[in-house]
Amino acid sequence: MTIFRRSETIIAAILLVAMVLIGLINPAFWSMDNLFGLFRSNVIIGIMALGVLVVMISGGIDVSFTAFAVAAMYLTVKGMLYFGYEGVLLPFVAATLIGLLLGAFNAFFIHTFRMIPLIVTLGTGSVVRGLLLGLVGTSIINIDKMPPQLINFAKVNLVNSTSATGTNFGLTAMILIYLGLALVTHLFLRYTMIGRSIFAYGGAPEAAKRVGFDTRKTLLFVYCFAGALAGFAGLLQGSMIWQANPRDFAGFELDVIAAVVLGGASIFGGRGSVVGTLLGVFMLVMVKNSLIIMKVDTTWQRVVVGVIIVGATALTAWRDRKKLV
Repeated sequence: MTIFRRSETIIAAILLVAMVLIGLINPAFWSMDNLFGLFRSNVIIGIMALGVLVVMISGGIDVSFTAFAVAAMYLTVKGMLYFGYEGVLLPFVAATLIGLLLGAFNAFFIHTFRMIPLIVTLGTGSVVRGLLLGLVGTSIINIDKMPPQLINFAKVNLVNSTSATGTNFGLTAMILIYLGLALVTHLFLRYTMIGRSIFAYGGAPEAAKRVGFDTRKTLLFVYCFAGALAGFAGLLQGSMIWQANPRDFAGFELDVIAAVVLGGASIFGGRGSVVGTLLGVFMLVMVKNSLIIMKVDTTWQRVVVGVIIVGATALTAWRDRKKLV
């Protein structure tokens, strides 16, 4: 059957086996507080991964989204403190728009000058981080200064419980935002003309142009979408950890890209799915969480992430090459 040949099915099977093995090695994995913590850890990396997925389907790569996220988060929080704004909706709209605008710069340079996406996003990410630290500030906005309305927003839980030790924990409602964005991404990728143009452009840019797709608009949408999700995720991260750190997300792009590749997205473009990305994000978060439970040093966690990137990329390349033969 076709369903058993899909990469999502294979990823889900591997994830299930990995969960069973990890649970056997360390039964603490199956505790409710650990599982709720896993879902919470999926939110930020997952939202960013949706943007990176769209970029990778188009045949590009983006490593600037973490810089856009931290810039949107820090500028928005600074603005809220400066103007004394007490709402929640407008700050998230502002952070999203900041990310979108920065993403538009990526699209402009890539399309106008036919530049390699990796080089462009490396440059824009570095510039944005440098300007943020040099012009805006380097001080961390801690919980005592963080806008309380943002903290209260991220504190909302779907389920609340108490552990045997008396510690309170819950399933964050932010998971609904993540899943909602995933659904929207899936729908426009599969059922809209812009979604078809993204897959077409990733598969063969020249062919996409010849059949009538506006490649300029496609690229603009792809990088603006990734930037917008990064900006939104950046402010959400600040709300969930109760602080705004202008040096946040350093090296985070590796985790996100690893999750997307692990989810079956092709490094050559033209292939990828939201379901696969959700599974890839969960698998990566689960592996890192399990290493923490087993008290593995953070240095070795980076080694594991690197191995996952290389291994998943190699399998993807082998799969794509096999289909071309």
